[in-house]
Amino acid sequence: MDMELIRTRKSVRTFDGQGISEEDREKLSTYIRSIENPYHIPVRFMILGAKKHGLSSPVISGEHFYITAKVPKTEHCEEAFGYAFEKMVLYAWSLGIGTTWIGGTMKREVFEREAGVTEDEIMPCVSPLGYPAKNRSLKEMAMRTAIRADKRLPSDELFFDNDFGTPLHTDDITVNNALEAVRLAPSAVNRQPWRIVRQGDSYHFYEKKNVSGGGDWDVQKVDLGIALCHFMGIAGGTLTVSSPAIQTADDTEYIATVTL
Repeated sequence: MDMELIRTRKSVRTFDGQGISEEDREKLSTYIRSIENPYHIPVRFMILGAKKHGLSSPVISGEHFYITAKVPKTEHCEEAFGYAFEKMVLYAWSLGIGTTWIGGTMKREVFEREAGVTEDEIMPCVSPLGYPAKNRSLKEMAMRTAIRADKRLPSDELFFDNDFGTPLHTDDITVNNALEAVRLAPSAVNRQPWRIVRQGDSYHFYEKKNVSGGGDWDVQKVDLGIALCHFMGIAGGTLTVSSPAIQTADDTEYIATVTL
């Protein structure tokens, strides 16, 4: 994974109105059929025409296409979805195609119907697809300001050594890049719920719950999937799910471990 893509990618809500080229659409279509995730849970993508399928969002303008994805309801499905969808997001950016994660500002029932989501599946998020407009709309600028879109928590509040009381410091360039990739990751209303505790070569990922849930899936577990995508995309490693004996606060839940 290219660290430069992670550093430069921004959410796009204002598009140039020209759609995307057939060549780029074919490249993206081919890529999304190859996406895998370390949970080995299938995530199925679909690119849908906005006008043809009656898709829109009040925070988006100038879009011609949306990309949706659905995943079977099963343990860790949110993390698998986040991991896979973020791989799509970064590949799209490599083609110059803008995206933004949309989980609430849409008519969910319309998107789920057009994507053919069944009772045994979930579709946590969708995204418009298109080339960014030269200038952001006033609506988009106001939204970015409201969620402090370009701000991130400092590393010493996110990454720890052996326990949650000791900030993590390392001279390993690859690990530092992987942690910075996590720090820069997008998340629901920019709440940055990921926390990582290192023990030896193992990096334990936790969700610090700070967005109220609802429905039958957890949007912040999707965020943790994004964080895992960034970390493993830079540092590699093997993913397992076996909670270590680390004391946590009541609002903090173990998610997974990556061992390098």
